[in-house]
Amino acid sequence: MSDLQSMDSGLLKPTLEAMLLVASEPVSAVALSKILGNTPGEIAGALAELSAEYADANRGFQLREVAGGWRLYTHPAYHEQVEEFVLSWDTKKLSQAALETLAVIAYHQPVTREGVRAIRGVNSDGVVSSLVDKGLVREIGRDTNHGQAILYSTTQVFLERFGLKSLKALPDLEQFAPDEESKQFIRERLSGRSIDSTLEDIDEDLDEERELLEVDEDNAEASSDND
Repeated sequence: MSDLQSMDSGLLKPTLEAMLLVASEPVSAVALSKILGNTPGEIAGALAELSAEYADANRGFQLREVAGGWRLYTHPAYHEQVEEFVLSWDTKKLSQAALETLAVIAYHQPVTREGVRAIRGVNSDGVVSSLVDKGLVREIGRDTNHGQAILYSTTQVFLERFGLKSLKALPDLEQFAPDEESKQFIRERLSGRSIDSTLEDIDEDLDEERELLEVDEDNAEASSDND
């Protein structure tokens, strides 16, 4: 590919448009440069110009840089109409439980299943497994402070699905709250509460259960000796 001729500047933009229309995930300027022969800088410049042109023309779609690459997205102003259209033929949307669990993981990652349960207040193991299957969440290691429990975080697919350039672009959760009660819930359960403190509560409960089991075992042994 080293002898590949660079594309004429007049054809570069329409060619990039055609390629991005069939892309199923964000494509980096470097990857596009390897195909077209232009430098990554030339590609990035053309993409930035296209993005600005779409914005100036108030088109129904946008070209955005997310997750290390570029991809076409529908304009947020037409979200409701697009959502209604898509849901008319696509019923595979996330449930309320899945959205809640995904929010907990996104804003508290890395986090264990017990950490998610502590915040949501219900067992979320099945939901976490479902999010892993969908590619939105992944295992990233073990929590050495809490019995080698698996730690979870969001994936690049998550960034792509929600149109985020990085996790730093996660919005303030409270802006999605429909009322003050919901905002208070978010402050207490998703924003203001420490995962470490909730896990300490869980550890205390487990310690109590272990102590009770040890007492039961000691009583059983004593009863057996007396017999």
